[in-house]
Amino acid sequence: MDKRLAKRTFDISSFHVMDLLRRAKQLEAQGRDVIHMEIGESDFAAPQTIVDAGVKQLLTGEIKYTAAAGLPALREKIAHYYQQRYGVTVDTPRIFVTPGASGAFLLAFGTSLNPQDELLMTDPCYPCNSNFATLFDANTKTIPVNADSNYQLTAEDIQQHWTAATKGVLIASPSNPTGTLIAADDLQRAIETTNKLGGCFYSDEIYHGLIYDQRAASALEFSDDVFVINSFSKYFAMTGWRIGWLIVPEGFIEATEKLAQNIFIATSTDAQYAALAAFDADTLTELERRRVEFALRRDFLYENLLRLGFEIPVKPEGAFYIYANCRKFTDDSYQFALDLLEAEAVAITPGKDFGTHDAHHALRFAYTTSIDRMAIAIERLERFINI
Repeated sequence: MDKRLAKRTFDISSFHVMDLLRRAKQLEAQGRDVIHMEIGESDFAAPQTIVDAGVKQLLTGEIKYTAAAGLPALREKIAHYYQQRYGVTVDTPRIFVTPGASGAFLLAFGTSLNPQDELLMTDPCYPCNSNFATLFDANTKTIPVNADSNYQLTAEDIQQHWTAATKGVLIASPSNPTGTLIAADDLQRAIETTNKLGGCFYSDEIYHGLIYDQRAASALEFSDDVFVINSFSKYFAMTGWRIGWLIVPEGFIEATEKLAQNIFIATSTDAQYAALAAFDADTLTELERRRVEFALRRDFLYENLLRLGFEIPVKPEGAFYIYANCRKFTDDSYQFALDLLEAEAVAITPGKDFGTHDAHHALRFAYTTSIDRMAIAIERLERFINI
């Protein structure tokens, strides 16, 4: 190990699922038919309207830097989207187009977290969110959550775990890995509690749009003094285009722009022009058709996992994941995932990627492939657990 490495690189965790993915690729190279249910990437391509808009701009040859905050026309479209979908008015200067949701987190945390500040979040949670805080030498306190709170933080959790070092709270709804939502009333109370304690509230809304049984509330419906992170990757199926957005409190506009100028210069120009088509009527019609398909996939996978004996105390309401308890079959979900891949060529994600709370009994299944493919995966999984 090179002694010149920064200490923070040792504190940032790696994805265990990448070991599984690497092995899955090796098996595919050997001719095995691997069914991928481990990576949070839809099998749907970006809608053709988006692709066409990107190609059209590419052919002009005018792919120059945009303003650090993003194309004015795209920021205006995002503002209009919030007015139409959530009934809230967002001033355009508060909107920053970013290189994916990852870029949004970097700007949000970079402008608000100091070394040794503490950030509250759930366990289980998406691990990169904690690592982003670590990058700025801040600390994360993960709070174990269960089905009784829909795997979400409550205002009582925030009050109980707040310390002199706490700077803010991160809530993800729908959540990765559980796919659960925080109820609107609970979200409002969490924001009010955080604001009363003098902290920053960060709302991860990157799976908004992929909601199946009820609407998801945006933090912006209850306060302007919040950071909202969103993305074109999930609902809009633009993962590889690397484009997202961040909405900041008014007092953070200048600092955010300055940080964006220095870290990114600007988000991919072509991706921004492509994203202009994301809110067009034809695009949204296609995305809604896909949302219905995702709901059917969820129901198929949910019912079959229950049939096989997995425990799923809360049916996911959004995203494209099911977080299942596998205690009936193993006390080591990581080894279970490795063995399943080797024996049956089905790739899933072990719970240890999302925290420590009962992680050895947890597996995340992504319904990002077709029902036909999932049906084969279920047959293989059933064979594996009945050996």
